[in-house]
Amino acid sequence: MNLFARLSLVRLLLAGGAVILLAGMLVVGAWVGREIESGVISRAGSVTSLYVDSLVSAHVQSLADGGKLRDADRAALDQLLSGTPLGQHVVAFKIWAPDGRILYSSNPVLTGRQFAVKPALASAFTGQVHSNIADLSDPENELESKRWSRLIETYAPVRAVNSGDIIAVSEFYQTTDELAQEMSSARLRSWLLVGAATLVMFLLLAALVRRASNTISAQQSELSEKVAQLTKLLAQNDQLHDRVRRAAARTTALNERFLHRIAADLHDGPGQDLALALLRMDSLAETCSACAASNGRPVGEEFRTVHSALQSALADLRAVSSGLRLPEIDRLSLADTARRAARDYERKAGLHVALDLDDVPHDGPLPVKFTLYRLLQESLANGRRHGGGEDQRVTIRRHNGQLLVEVADGGRGFDARTAVSDGHLGIAGMRQRVEILGGTFSVESAPGEGTVIRASLPLSALDFGDE
Repeated sequence: MNLFARLSLVRLLLAGGAVILLAGMLVVGAWVGREIESGVISRAGSVTSLYVDSLVSAHVQSLADGGKLRDADRAALDQLLSGTPLGQHVVAFKIWAPDGRILYSSNPVLTGRQFAVKPALASAFTGQVHSNIADLSDPENELESKRWSRLIETYAPVRAVNSGDIIAVSEFYQTTDELAQEMSSARLRSWLLVGAATLVMFLLLAALVRRASNTISAQQSELSEKVAQLTKLLAQNDQLHDRVRRAAARTTALNERFLHRIAADLHDGPGQDLALALLRMDSLAETCSACAASNGRPVGEEFRTVHSALQSALADLRAVSSGLRLPEIDRLSLADTARRAARDYERKAGLHVALDLDDVPHDGPLPVKFTLYRLLQESLANGRRHGGGEDQRVTIRRHNGQLLVEVADGGRGFDARTAVSDGHLGIAGMRQRVEILGGTFSVESAPGEGTVIRASLPLSALDFGDE
């Protein structure tokens, strides 16, 4: 990975981290702001409810007797809410009965009216103090909604002095003006704290990303160096493998030429000498036919014995020479090479071989021709020697740059796993010939199931000649 790509990745990680942290900061900040507002409102409502209860409680105790306020109590509440600091702090005041009736209100129009019991009112009758920003759209807030847009609404239980039972619930409204500055200051402090925490986390993230980036860069540099070294070694290995294949192919061709030369030398040298000796032996046998040897036997008979031995040696010499010498296949095509091998075998063995050639290329490397001829020669001879030559067939085709050769028979078969240890050296020789060219070789056989020999020979344009 180059420097630009690495820097781009670092920037992407930092930008993504910044976006995530910013989103988290906004969510946390908004949640903290709401919690602060709720806490401030709840605290203000609780403190005010204690203050209101201390002033109002004495004037509502008549509710414990008959559930109605006395006129004197009403007058006292009116005076309390109009001529004292409480009246300046509380902009509206109501006393509720458990059934939703308003027993007293700073707005006389609402006194005696009954409304649906809201959850906050029901909670107050269980002893809880409940404060929140009021929904001034409710019917009982007609007067307040005309003067204010936001008010703090608090429900607080009113208890009987003697028994402590809840006899009513007081509801009062406060303006938010006094609390606005306190909430703004608290919000500012919370946002500064959340922002500072986010900045610290971002700086830590940037440090971690930078350190990780440097580590990754060092590891990538080391990995790139090792990859370069491995690539160089692989290239050298490919070159060595190519040189080995070339050398093996040249060795195959040179071996065949060397065997051809040995065969020619045997035929033209010892073979001619043995033939001349046989001719002279016949002439000498006629001349000395009546002579007697030292052992008492006629010389002519001794000559005939030597003649027979020489004739046998000449036949063996010609057979060896014939086996070493390949036919002139340099100018033959691959298909003609296969046909020549099959025809030579049929002439020697007196058997028929089914030959199937499918999409065989016209020409191929000379070592491949040599190997193909020797492979067919040896495998067919093995099939006759070990399987009786029954139902012998040869299939040759081209596939993915390989010449696929299959030689099969329906003979007795053998255990392929112990073939070499049992003296089947021809299999080892065929395998070596094929694999030395970079091909593959396999034998499938079992007693009573015939034998199948498969080989693949490379048809690549590799130059098998001199480098």
